[in-house]
Amino acid sequence: MTTDQIILFSLFGLVFIFLLWGKFRYDLIAFSALLLGVVLGVVDTKDAFSGFGHPATIVVALVLVVSAGLMRSGAVFLITRTLVDSARGLGSHIALMGSIGAILSAFMNNVAALALLMPVDIQTARKAGRSPALSLMPLSFATILGGMATLIGTPPNIIIAAIRGEAMGEPYKMFDFAPVGGITAIAGLIFVALIGWRLIPAREDAGKSVSELDSYIAELTVPTESKLLGLRLAELQEEADEADVAIIGLIRDGKRRYGAARNVKLLAKDTLIIEATPDALDEFRTALNLNFSDEKREEHLKAAGEGLDMIEVVVTDSSRIAGKTAQALGLAWRQRSVLMGISREGRRITSHVRRTEIRPGDILLVLVPKDRGGDVTEWLGCLPLADKGYVVTDNKKVWLAIGLFGGAVLAASVGLIYLPVALGIVVVAYVLTKIMPISELYDHIEWPVVVLLGSMIPLGAALEQAGGTKLIADSLVGLTNGMPAWAVLTVLMIVTMTLSDVLNNTATTIVAAPVGIQMANTLGVSPDPFLMAVAVAASSAFLTPIGHKNNTLILGPGGYRFGDYWRMGLPLEILVVAVSVPAILVFWPL
Repeated sequence: MTTDQIILFSLFGLVFIFLLWGKFRYDLIAFSALLLGVVLGVVDTKDAFSGFGHPATIVVALVLVVSAGLMRSGAVFLITRTLVDSARGLGSHIALMGSIGAILSAFMNNVAALALLMPVDIQTARKAGRSPALSLMPLSFATILGGMATLIGTPPNIIIAAIRGEAMGEPYKMFDFAPVGGITAIAGLIFVALIGWRLIPAREDAGKSVSELDSYIAELTVPTESKLLGLRLAELQEEADEADVAIIGLIRDGKRRYGAARNVKLLAKDTLIIEATPDALDEFRTALNLNFSDEKREEHLKAAGEGLDMIEVVVTDSSRIAGKTAQALGLAWRQRSVLMGISREGRRITSHVRRTEIRPGDILLVLVPKDRGGDVTEWLGCLPLADKGYVVTDNKKVWLAIGLFGGAVLAASVGLIYLPVALGIVVVAYVLTKIMPISELYDHIEWPVVVLLGSMIPLGAALEQAGGTKLIADSLVGLTNGMPAWAVLTVLMIVTMTLSDVLNNTATTIVAAPVGIQMANTLGVSPDPFLMAVAVAASSAFLTPIGHKNNTLILGPGGYRFGDYWRMGLPLEILVVAVSVPAILVFWPL
């Protein structure tokens, strides 16, 4: 290996190690690797930031804005409100929600599609009296599958189209992915609806109602003047039983007490640690006239003057609060809101709620000023757990939004206009017609993904120019020596799929796509089957909650554990390979 190859492989190795470690966010890791590559001389200075103007990066950003416009116009709610019925059987519900999710994901970002449908699914589970765990994982997998069918459905397809354009002179068009991706998605949806959901572990808590699953560890403070002063903690047990809450312990002078605290006499400003659902928590607080928070935070809340709301939100890996504490973020003084409780995979929080570092997948119970729930949710960068009408829709513009988007897709599909330009026109039209307020335009772009793409693309290009992708391709071809081309194709799919299960699918695609082209050139066959194999495999992250953002989003609301995903995900990945390889060979012959 040359010196440049050694440096680049080392950089990619460090990126993958840090991504697996999860200590730092993926955009910081990728950007640091890019800067290091420039400093070490393996990435030309003039190309350092070329990835930020790359068509793949632009399309990803525009798709997110267009998705937000479709949601804001009420175009998607028009479908869900009409079709979803809580009286429907679980299998039929999963089939219907999965189909809606897959179709939406084909034409909008699949994370946005899940963000829209997740509250609908949870509400339906509540009305039907069943655990959301039985339907959220199938819905997540369905939205991932649906993204395979079109160019804009998922970032890997956008990246692969751009790489093909650079390597072969012409990028893939909107529906070039449909024959293989569509067939694979349909097969996956059938499996998920008929068999997959039955493989989700049936633990004790899986059979509980949704309200039982949504219990939080919360804190309530004893006021300065309270009838509870002088009472022992144990004497509150009758009220606790009545309200169906569990008193876990007591915080006094910043120190947490557990079992022994039951005999301690209550003093002013003592904090009770409670485990309860939102309704039970509020009932207990009202019955004993406890405060939501300490006096300082209480003043911030009362300053709003128009009452209070409690909201439930899900933390994503790009949320402002992810990796921080509510106290460090300044939630109270910045937004006049208080973090009441945290629900984390059914586990108890062992430190102060407002001093607990928040993780992606956590569900937060937040006390906000009246009618400010939507603003606070957006500021936090979280997703609302229940549909409380935060997004104000203008039903008069539903068909205008659909028409503008449909026209752009059609024009791009028949080659009348370049896709990034078509999507850009849609964004401008959405702003001019006030479907999307210009003040919110940039809020819907997922900047960490943009930075990840902009950083990884120059590194991937440098690896290819240095002969690194040829080296990987030759190694894989050497390992599969003597095998037919379709078998080599299958090996590439399995390797890519495995990487995508533990790494960001964008990073996986940037490395795997050039390797696929090089393997095809070495075997003397068309690169298209290998690119299609990478596209399907990079999107097939079903084994872990970290392989795809959609899997992370459902971790908390579904009450899942890390090891739950592979039970349905492994047979689904095997099915994806079994279905997509023959489909690739038929529609994209070697």
